[in-house]
Order: sequence, then C-alpha cells, then structure tokens
Amino acid sequence: MYVCGMTVYDQCHIGHARVMVFFDIVKRWFEAKGFAVTYVRNITDIDDKIIKRASDEKVGVNEYTEKYIKELHNDEKSLFIQKPSFEPQATRYVPEMIELIEKLVKKDYAYISETGDVNFSVRSFRDYGKLSGKSIEQLRVGHRISIDEKKRDPLDFVLWKAAKQGDPNDAIWKSSFGAGRPGWHIECSAMSNALLGKRFDIHGGGADLQFPHHENEIAQSECGYGVGGEPHVNTWMHVGFVTIKEEKMSKSLNNFLTIKSAIREYDPESLRYFLLKTHYRKPLSYSDEQVRNAQNSLHSLQEALVGKNADGDFDVVSRQKFVARLMNSKHKSAVAFKNALDDDFNTPLAFAEMFKYANLLKKNKSRTYSESLQEDILRGMGEVLGLLNYYSEKDYLQRKVMIDKLSTEKIEQIISLRQSAKEQKNFELADKLREKLVQHGVILEDGPDGTTWKFQRIKTKK
Repeated sequence: MYVCGMTVYDQCHIGHARVMVFFDIVKRWFEAKGFAVTYVRNITDIDDKIIKRASDEKVGVNEYTEKYIKELHNDEKSLFIQKPSFEPQATRYVPEMIELIEKLVKKDYAYISETGDVNFSVRSFRDYGKLSGKSIEQLRVGHRISIDEKKRDPLDFVLWKAAKQGDPNDAIWKSSFGAGRPGWHIECSAMSNALLGKRFDIHGGGADLQFPHHENEIAQSECGYGVGGEPHVNTWMHVGFVTIKEEKMSKSLNNFLTIKSAIREYDPESLRYFLLKTHYRKPLSYSDEQVRNAQNSLHSLQEALVGKNADGDFDVVSRQKFVARLMNSKHKSAVAFKNALDDDFNTPLAFAEMFKYANLLKKNKSRTYSESLQEDILRGMGEVLGLLNYYSEKDYLQRKVMIDKLSTEKIEQIISLRQSAKEQKNFELADKLREKLVQHGVILEDGPDGTTWKFQRIKTKK
C-alpha cells in the first residue's frame, strides 16, 4: 500500500490527520485479517513552497524540512498512528526519478522544452483520464490547466524543473537533461516502484489528489515501467475533505487548524474518533461542537471498561490477543463490526456495533471469566481503530482531566486546599474550590476515609 504523504513546508492540519488516521486503520484491519502489509507513505521534502520558506528563514532546505518532519512524527505519535513500513523522502530518491524520466524521454512520452524543463506529453498516453473519468478534451478546456507557451500542449505536466538563477545548491541535482530538480508528480511513481514494484494493491491519498496528481502518476508509471496493459494499482482510495464552515480546510485558504493546536484543546483520542466517525469518502465538517460530541461518545465506550483491569498496562502482545479474540468471536456485534470494516471501511456502522457491545458490558456487572473475554473483544475493536488506548482507571481519569488542562496533581492540590478551608471553617472558600473542579468536570465525594474524585461526562453546549 502506498499513500501520498505530507509536503513538509508547514505543520500538518486536521485534513492531513484524517488521511493519516484512516490509512492507519486500513493497515491495522488488513493485519488483523492476517495479511502481511507493506505500507509506504512518502514525505515530499523538495518543493517550490519549501524552497521559498527556507529562503525566507535564511536556512538550508534540508534544515528547514527536518524541523517539520519532526513535527509530523510528533503529530503521528499523539494520534496513536502506527509508523508505516517505509517513509521515503523525495530527496533521497532523485536518482530513481531521473532514471524514470530518462525512460519516458527515450520512449517519446516526454520531451525537453526550450526552458530545459522536461514535460510529459499527456496525449501520448491514450488512457489519460481513466481514474478521474475526464476526457482529454474536457481537460483541455478545464480551468485547472495552466497555459505555458513552452509546452507542446497545455495539458502537459512537468517532470523535471530546470535550475534557475538563485536556486539554492541543496535544491539542485545533476542529470542527463541538465541541472534541476524533480517535479512533484514524478516523485511518487519513482518511490512506489522502488519500494513496492511496478504493480501493487492499494494507492491512497486525499480526494484532492485524484486529479491531477494520481492521474499523472498513472500515466508516468504505466508508460515508464511498462505493466503489460495492466493497471499498476489495483485499488485507489481517496479520503474526503475536512471542511470548516462549508469550505475545504486548506493552507491556501488560511482556514486550517493544525493538529498541534487541536490536541491542545481536545484529547487526541477524541480527535481520532471524530476523524473516523464519518465514512472516509464523505466530507467531514469540523466544529468544536462536533469534537465535543465525539469526546462524549468515546467516554461512553471507555466507561464500559472502567474498573476492569484497573492496574493494567497492556503490551503489544496483549493488544494482539485482544484483536485475535475479536477476529475469532462469533458474537453478533463482533461479526457485524467486522462486516462493517469489510464493507469499504464503514466506520459509522462499526462504531454503532461498538456501542451495542459496550452497553452489554455495562449491563453485565458480574466479573466472570467469560466477561473478561467480552471486555477483550471491545478492546480488540478499539485496537483495530486505534482507540481505547487507555486501559487503566487511573489513565482514564488522568486523560479526562487533561482535556480541560487540569492535571491530576493540580486536582489533588485543590482538594487539599479545600480540606484546609473546611478545617478553618471557611466554607465559602471550600465551596468555591469545589465549584472550580465541577467546572472542569471533576466531582468530589466526601467520605469517612477522605475525599475521592471522579470525572463526569462533559455536557455538550446546544
């Protein structure tokens, strides 16, 4: 499986997160079914925007991109995204890109323009448009096609950009057709071929990549590598946009919310739930209310496990056992959950079955061995979706208070201050301290052995 990854000129936003989280569960699900998955997700670390940003900050291209690659990895970790099998950086595969371009030129699928750029001749590939369903004539008059007098046809796209005066040295490579750097489209063709071969099962990315990026990939790969008339990708998967106020979240529109800023406001697991609650091909509307709803829904699932294995700290092997019990289960909710994911990753239906199962666990208050298996099945569902990552009651409570930026240590401090106020008969202050905790969803229970606390579900504002 190959997924188009980030262009690291800035921090990742929620739209990027949706793509990363979705293909993370694709990987998890196929592995749960027993498939060996080779997952490649690239990093574009050379690009016009990157060069400009690096120049503005007066640093080298490599130094600039390294900063945002680290940010990307931090974002991944925070959202419980497993590492791909390979994460190729475009700059490390330039020789493979040059080799592919040379093949395309030799086969007359590409040509060198007057400017020194190498362009792909779209009309030389008779199947161009088969992914997007657009004919060449439809595209010819399309507004997304830029006019360049140096191209033989406005549809043609660049494979190699000739070096220009002022280009930094770390953005220039030598080639048989002159110094320069690769275009964006050629990168994925070369890297996917190098790591997966000329034919592979799944290629994914955001919906905005279907045309022209993936359409161009098909043309380059099938013409350059030769696949005997067969498609070089068996299945294409495109994740819908994340919208804000009915507009696509985009850096160009300056209406994006970074992952880093989002997880400062919300529990990362709740954010992951929000990104999965709508079918991946459909648009997803972002709002604070929607994330709060997701947060409450996730808490409801977690509540089914609170008090079970309270001191549990489950390792990778344990998590694999949870998945195995799910996959072997004949319970109707487990079967329906599995069927939902087999049906084009129908996560809304999968969540519905998780809630049915969680409600059964809540109703069953006994602590029998059979119930332990049932709990493991719910944990297995969570593991497949990258959720329910907090297994102990302590972890659960701590996570909940962190949502409102109130640490466990701070809660204990406020409880201590309240106790002191009560001993001094300053009941007004004690009441204020209690109210402060209530505002953060923390409920106090006074008993003969002291004061304990728990977290109540956050009420969604209407």
